[in-house]
This record gives sequence, structure tokens and C-alpha cells, in this order.
Amino acid sequence: MPALSRTFTALGLAGLLVLPAQAGIFDDDEARRAILDLRQKLEASNEANRAKQAELNVQMADQLSQLKRSLLDLNNQLESVRAELARMRGQDEQLARDVAELQRRSKDAQSGIDERIRKLEPVSVTLDDKQFLADPEEKRQYDEAFALIRKGDFGAASAGLSGFLKRYPLSGYADSATFWLGNAQYGQRQYKEAIASFRTLLSGNPAHPKAPEAMLAIANCQIELKESKAARKTIGDLVQAYPKSEAAQAGRERLASLK
Repeated sequence: MPALSRTFTALGLAGLLVLPAQAGIFDDDEARRAILDLRQKLEASNEANRAKQAELNVQMADQLSQLKRSLLDLNNQLESVRAELARMRGQDEQLARDVAELQRRSKDAQSGIDERIRKLEPVSVTLDDKQFLADPEEKRQYDEAFALIRKGDFGAASAGLSGFLKRYPLSGYADSATFWLGNAQYGQRQYKEAIASFRTLLSGNPAHPKAPEAMLAIANCQIELKESKAARKTIGDLVQAYPKSEAAQAGRERLASLK
């Protein structure tokens, strides 16, 4: 028995010695398989990550491309807006120029109308203690003819006053124009014509302020025509009709020289 016990003990010890060795072998295989599994999982994970990264890269590229197209479209829209604004600005500037030109033309037209109205509007005139209305053209023609009298251009003055009286026979200037026409004729030594003009004034308006001078002028014309008798009668009529006038005083002095 003791020998047998020793045999079992030896076998037990041998078994114990074999078990750790087998356990060591088992652990190494498991570890290798675990490492392989881990490597496979890691490789699979890396592959999945690479695939996902590639997919993300594609998506980002698409998004970037879309963003570029959107930016390009936006830029084109901005350019269109700028062009439209420039066109509208140009239209506004042209419109402003057109409005300014229209205003200028309107102002010129209004000025022209006002000028024409002024030329047609009667003006108030005071002449030889008489106030009346005259057309601007009427006044201009009389003033021009009278200015010729002042210059001593009796021929032109006579023509101007004759034309004036034909055009404006009822003018407020008519009596004065007739008187100065007689003076212009006298200045040309047209004594008979001058007498006719002065008598026209006297018959038409004997109360005219120039009437005494007209009578004295008739007497002077008669003296120039050597009609002394007629001149004395005219001066007598002058003194009788307008005794206090300067023309009557001058007539008296002239009458004395005729004696």
C-alpha cells in the first residue's frame, strides 16, 4: 500500500505538472485569437472610418460645389442688380436733365408770352395835359417820330408822323402828332402844308394846349408866303382867342414888326 500510494502520488504530481503547461498553451492561443480578433475589428473599424470619411469628403465636395454655384448665382444676381441700378440711375439723371430742360423751355416760353403780353397791353400816357391809353407799338412809333423832330430831321419826322396819323387816326397822340407834323413841314418850308396841319388841330381841338402856338405858326407861315394881311388877321384872332398865352404876346410883337 505504501508503494501504491506513492505511485498515485507520483501520478498526481505528474498530472499537476502537465496541467499548467496545457493551460499556458491554451492562454497563448486565446491571446493570439483575441489579438487577431482585435486586429480584425480595428481593421474593420478603420475601413468603416475610411469609407465614412470618403463619403463625408464626397458630401463636403458636393456641398462645396453647391456653395460655389450658389455664390456664383448670387454674384450674378448682384451684378444684375448693380446693372439695373446703374440703368435706373442713368434714367433718373436723364429724367432730371429732361425736367430741367423742360423747365427752362417753359420759363423761356413764359417769358416770351409775358413779353408779347407787355407789347400788347395798353400803357398809360400823359401828354399835353391829357392822359390816355396807348398800345406799346403806337407809343413807340410816336416817340420815334418825335425824336426825329428833336434831331432836326424834318423830312423823316414828317413821313413818320403822316404814317402814324394814317395808322392811328383816333389815337390820343393824334392832336400832338398833327401839331408836330405842321412844325416838320414848316422846317421843310412846306408852308401851305404846315398851315393845313395847324388848322386841322385848331378845328378838331381848339382847347388844346398847343392851339395858341398853332395859330402863331400859321401866321409865321403866312408871313413866309408874303401874305401879310392874312398874317395880321391870324395874329388878331390869336390875341382875341388866347389873350393871356405866350403865343399871343409873341404875336403882338410880331404884329408890330409887320406895321
